[in-house]
Amino acid sequence: MCQLLGMNANTPTDVMFSFAGLATRADEHKDGFGIAFFEDRGLRHFIDNQGARCSPVAEMVQRYPIRSDNVIAHIRKATQGRVTLENSHPFVRELWGRYWVFAHNGDLKDFAPRLHGAFRPVGDTDSERAFCWLMQELAKAHASVPSIGELSATLRELLPRPAAHGTFNVLLSNGQALWAHGTTALHSLQRRHPFGAATLADADLSVDFAALTTPRDRVTLVATEPLTSDEAWEAFAPGELRVFRGGERVAA
Repeated sequence: MCQLLGMNANTPTDVMFSFAGLATRADEHKDGFGIAFFEDRGLRHFIDNQGARCSPVAEMVQRYPIRSDNVIAHIRKATQGRVTLENSHPFVRELWGRYWVFAHNGDLKDFAPRLHGAFRPVGDTDSERAFCWLMQELAKAHASVPSIGELSATLRELLPRPAAHGTFNVLLSNGQALWAHGTTALHSLQRRHPFGAATLADADLSVDFAALTTPRDRVTLVATEPLTSDEAWEAFAPGELRVFRGGERVAA
């Protein structure tokens, strides 16, 4: 299985401490990596079919001054699809004049929906197929950009269908919010004032966020497994959908 990382914040925020924690797990999850982060309506998207521990793209990303309010990252351990660039997450599509970013951890058996619209997979993964189907069904359900609440209601109806075919832990964002759906392993954590220090679970690296933030800052992280050893991560219930906007969880 793969590993996911998502971040949602109320102000452009540095994600590299958390990305460094994710990258330490790439020895096992070595079949590709990717990260996508929004800058207003724009999107920067970096992927490679090499693992995050050895990829020159990952090395470049770790030197890039990423500051964003919506980030999705992924390290891949392939279960379906070849280890190729086109099969590297996260995947990106356009809908209603906005970029949409999607990453999946899991394995879907016999999920072969009919794709008859503008959304077709480029690679051969179950993940990209599910993403294209979600985009197709969202486009059918809404004529233009709906509210976050309306989108959440539609996703709550759609997500159980691919989830019925296996493990479907996913992150989805259009730059306005972060949607996270867990069936087996997904956790979230909010950081807000008063900020403290945190230590990575898989590396000897700590950060004192009190020195890097303001009292107004709010940040929520979502990860397959907790990335830090000294913070209170909250596990998702099976089949749970959580929605985050401005660094806070909102009604789904």
